[in-house]
Amino acid sequence: MAAVFLVTLYEYSPLFYISVVSLCFVVTAAMVLGWFGFDVPVILRSSDETESILPTPEKQMVQVTNPFALEMCSGPVSVTDGVLVRACCLEPCILSCFWGCEIGALQGALQAHQHGPRLSTPQHFQEALHFLYYYCQSFHISSEDREGHHTQIPADQGITDFGLLPRERYPLVAVLTLAEPEARDTYNIVASVTVIHVPDDKYSLSARILFQYLLTSQGNMYELKPLFMSAGSEGTSGPPEPDQNTQPGEPSEEEASMVEQVLEEEEEEDWSEGRGRDCVVCQNAAVNRVLLPCRHACVCDSCVSHFQHCPICRAFVLESFALAQGAAAAEQ
Repeated sequence: MAAVFLVTLYEYSPLFYISVVSLCFVVTAAMVLGWFGFDVPVILRSSDETESILPTPEKQMVQVTNPFALEMCSGPVSVTDGVLVRACCLEPCILSCFWGCEIGALQGALQAHQHGPRLSTPQHFQEALHFLYYYCQSFHISSEDREGHHTQIPADQGITDFGLLPRERYPLVAVLTLAEPEARDTYNIVASVTVIHVPDDKYSLSARILFQYLLTSQGNMYELKPLFMSAGSEGTSGPPEPDQNTQPGEPSEEEASMVEQVLEEEEEEDWSEGRGRDCVVCQNAAVNRVLLPCRHACVCDSCVSHFQHCPICRAFVLESFALAQGAAAAEQ
């Protein structure tokens, strides 16, 4: 009876014929797309197809020591009240604060470092900026100095804001350079440039760090970006031991510096109590892989080979690098 009903419906209903053909086309197209690795529903894939997913290529990196660290201290921050910043450096250095630096002048100085003389002293920065700033204040900081330093535009200059948007000047550009010439030959990173937004009467956005750049002795420039750590059971992250984040390969200062920034920011927390983050996939092993370009640190060494898309943001994964010498790498 069912067969007779379908045959009768087919003979007298062209829409039924069109629907069957359309359904077959959709199923066939989904299976073809899934075979070539496109993001299609998992129910259309077989268990054999999941094994054909190409492993995520690993980005080789080496450890690079960053002698500079700069952070903003708590307290009132404005153009009239000034800013309290704290520098923690491995060597004696000089903190130069350029107030009202022109955006074009700063970008030109960074390009000059890549194509011309290296910017490794405050005098080099002043010349590269062509003195296109309102005020410059310098501090000599020792390697043991952990105190905050207050920088402010003198009141007699009468500067209370930097105009309406879009602006042509950065409120504050903080530059850290090594004070001793011998130290410049020791470290690959010779300068740190931090662009800070300072609220004023015309633009009251809260104070924050906008950009951070690291300048190397070879003329390279790398933007220091944070890692997006996955959520743990107790809201903390578990970076590895500092002496384990080195892998053989070509230098990659940006990724190594990002790892060091995470280690420096969370150095005071106690990881010996087992408060590290777990892999968001297996919920068993510790997070040890950073996915690029989205920079989410959310999977372990074993689970990273099973994904072409980030489990957090669904961005396509081009590369990954390890935070520590994990179990997967040890087996190799």
